Amino acid sequence: MKYDFLDPDALARLGALPLESRHAMSGNVAGRHRSPHRGSSVEFAEYRKYVQGDDTRRLDWKAYARSDRYYIKEFEADTNLRAYFVLDASGSMGFSAADEARIQFARKLVANMAYLIVDQGDAAGLSVCKEKIHLEIPPTRRAAHLNHIFEVLDQTEPSGETGLIESLHTIAEKVGQRALVIILSDLFCNTPALGDALQHLRYRKHDIAVFHLLDQQEINFDFERPHRFVDMEDKTSIVAEPTLVAEEYRQAMRDFMRDVQVKCHDVHADYHLITTNQNFEAIIHDFLTSRLSKKGK
Repeated sequence: MKYDFLDPDALARLGALPLESRHAMSGNVAGRHRSPHRGSSVEFAEYRKYVQGDDTRRLDWKAYARSDRYYIKEFEADTNLRAYFVLDASGSMGFSAADEARIQFARKLVANMAYLIVDQGDAAGLSVCKEKIHLEIPPTRRAAHLNHIFEVLDQTEPSGETGLIESLHTIAEKVGQRALVIILSDLFCNTPALGDALQHLRYRKHDIAVFHLLDQQEINFDFERPHRFVDMEDKTSIVAEPTLVAEEYRQAMRDFMRDVQVKCHDVHADYHLITTNQNFEAIIHDFLTSRLSKKGK
């Protein structure tokens, strides 16, 4: 089956860029990412005093010559990355003005990044949330597993009210090992409550990335005649003259985007404001390269 959200040419160009965790990960196989556990990889971590039973091959004889005491070298253990994509599939994700719908753009980002993650030997999973977590695919490293993710993305249609906040709390509790949690949403929810959910993920030591998806028209609000504006989640509507409310709306939108960004920065989340008229390949490229520069911070 051919999926319209996969771009083989873009994947070929992006394939040389790895997705790196900014923090130590906990995985179950050897990999390229730092682990919180000590091991014997090539990256030195620290010294500790020798205790009976330690492997004498790891003694640092130079340190012994300087101090007349035995010290053991410890190294960072490399591990694999486990990435959870959290896709908001509430009704508002179906919005589109002149560009493609938000959900279609999100599908491209998830599908192509999931392919790159599995291709580099790491694990990718997917949680689709509406009023609550609608569907979960646990992360695995198997290439055949990608087809399941692609099928779910292909069949996902936006509807209902958002359950993003409750879903993030659930994921924070259910995901036992440290992971990269990638959130794709318009974030039209209670912002303080969103901050609490992100804090929960941070408390569980997850690396958080947020793709804040908006349509350019939602930011510009350059309508020229009266419109009926319909809430795509609860279906309530209001008729308004745009010229009378435009400046108040734009200020409210600026406040909303600022508050969301502050909540993300408070938990050191990797925040990206995205509009659906942008090039998705460029977005992924910038995301991957920015994480290389932030690794370990």
